[in-house]
Amino acid sequence: MFKFNTEEELCCKVEGNGKFCAKKGAMVAFKGNFTFDKMLLGPNSGGGTMNALLGLAKRKLTGENIELMTVEGSGIIYLAKNAYHVSVFELEPGDCLSVESENLLAFPIDLKYDVRLLGSGVLSQKGLATTVLTNTSNQIQQVAVMTDGNPLMLEAPCVVDPDAVVAWTSGPDGGGDPRVATNNFSWKTAIGQTSGESYQLQFNQPNQMVLVQPSERLSGLKISID
Repeated sequence: MFKFNTEEELCCKVEGNGKFCAKKGAMVAFKGNFTFDKMLLGPNSGGGTMNALLGLAKRKLTGENIELMTVEGSGIIYLAKNAYHVSVFELEPGDCLSVESENLLAFPIDLKYDVRLLGSGVLSQKGLATTVLTNTSNQIQQVAVMTDGNPLMLEAPCVVDPDAVVAWTSGPDGGGDPRVATNNFSWKTAIGQTSGESYQLQFNQPNQMVLVQPSERLSGLKISID
């Protein structure tokens, strides 16, 4: 079993033996013996080729698909990407972590890996879908997440910009997912002509943790007029 820890805030130090998933190309150094294989269909493909293909199609349609690799072996391996800050979440049995796919760095291979829709409409660069990792085991599991800059870890209730939110803890049935407030939504919001503060994500579940980065993703539809 592998143990995830942060190293100098900008790396994830993974130590132990076994197999886990990581963002493709994230390895920067290792001590020991490891092999790296690209994942063609993504995790949880043991349910059959058809289910794996459906899962891949779902991730592509929602914009939540990322290139992953499996890392297998023993020793110490260091993972990083673009000098991003690294945070490690610990999930109790039955807990879920919702995370923007582009911010996902590494996670155990036996976590359930899926996509959940939060709503409909074009509100952020990738819409209202999120990658969900669920701990279906009987022991604590860890997930390494990246942020563009030193992050804020907030406890609900709180309200955040959808283009700055990175991850949040939730229940397996979607309990704890944010409510989308669109009181000031207009056509200008839809075509990316506002700052993004005209809609927010409201988290209300007690003791829920929300990770926010000090850098916003581009939002709205990009329309050019020649």
